[in-house]
Amino acid sequence: MAKIQDDNILYTLLRPFIDHHLRKAFRRYKVVGQENIPHNAACIFGANHTNTLMDALVLLSMNSEKKVFIARGDIFKKPFIAKLMHFCRILPIYRIRDGFKSVKDNNAEIIDKAADVIHDNVKLFLYPEATHRTKHSLRQLSKGIFHIALEANRQFGHEKPVYIVPTGIEYGDYFRYRSTALISFGKPINVTEFVDQHKDENEAVIMNGLRDLLAERLASMISFVPDNETDYEAIWELTKIKSGLKGSLEERLQRNQKTIKEILDFKEREPEKAEKLFEKVNKFIKKRKRKGISVTSVTKKNIAATVLWKTLVTILGLPLYAASAVATLPIWLVTMILKNSFKDKAWGNTVSFAVETILHPILMLLCIILTFCKLPWEAALASTVFCYYSYMYFVDFGEFLRRWMSDVKWMFNKKLKDF
Repeated sequence: MAKIQDDNILYTLLRPFIDHHLRKAFRRYKVVGQENIPHNAACIFGANHTNTLMDALVLLSMNSEKKVFIARGDIFKKPFIAKLMHFCRILPIYRIRDGFKSVKDNNAEIIDKAADVIHDNVKLFLYPEATHRTKHSLRQLSKGIFHIALEANRQFGHEKPVYIVPTGIEYGDYFRYRSTALISFGKPINVTEFVDQHKDENEAVIMNGLRDLLAERLASMISFVPDNETDYEAIWELTKIKSGLKGSLEERLQRNQKTIKEILDFKEREPEKAEKLFEKVNKFIKKRKRKGISVTSVTKKNIAATVLWKTLVTILGLPLYAASAVATLPIWLVTMILKNSFKDKAWGNTVSFAVETILHPILMLLCIILTFCKLPWEAALASTVFCYYSYMYFVDFGEFLRRWMSDVKWMFNKKLKDF
């Protein structure tokens, strides 16, 4: 029987196409810390889970290496979906909420398959939080990743060490297509060594130790507000206002982490003052959102100058924006309809990526056929270039317009600025 990690011609042909469109889905996309990934070892990657299927896609597309993923078992209920998932190199893992029978009947086999994946030097990716959530935090990690790591160590830890590699995914925005993505690989956990150091402990104690270690390292790689923090919204608002958007993705992450630490330290030192501040910030958030003002506008030091240059750019860019809107109407219209059908707004980016990946090549093909048949080759070539970049321009300039309108509202809202 074929293994999930075995070569597949169709999969191999589709991978560059998917990777290309994934990179187009972000204005900035960066991978750091790859020097932390052990060589000549069995590696399991544990990542935070915030953005549905995009979390897998950003990891898949970081390089051309073979990868296998694990997703929650309830997705695999329908035979067609199960076959599609297997083709995409995604294994199921079942949780107690899926039924004790599902866990008992299936997980032992899945864990063996997962161990075989990393034994073949194929990278295995899991999301130990078990479900996605659009928050800069972490749920308590489930034990699936540690069951796999310990089973792999039992089977072949004497041949080569087994590692869990903490993997942080930091998005500029969970809901907006063409935002930013930063993938960070942290200091790996040597499971083989950890088990050897805790020989006198039972498996449950070892597993809890590994879980605490992974949770600690994951928290250090993202903009992390503790999950039990009741003032999450206020803390994150203050973090965005103070940290701003300047600099590289790594610099922004470091500023966020520093700011969050300062806020939490302030709360611990002066809880009463912090409570009053958070209460005021929460009121500010409600007023800001009601006025349709982005927090990015609040971070601007010279809002008048910002509005002036953005107004000039708006006037110059609007004609091309209108042309792009017409040229890409099928993409953004279908995207809008599908996104509105999802109750969970976290699926928005996945939908945007899927629609663009399917429809944009069709529009490109139509453009090439029609223009090269009807126009001189110079005009046809120019039309093809425009067609290729039009949707990216449409999305990016649309976001520029949204922020420009927000800046205008912020500039003239004296009450909110004095709040």
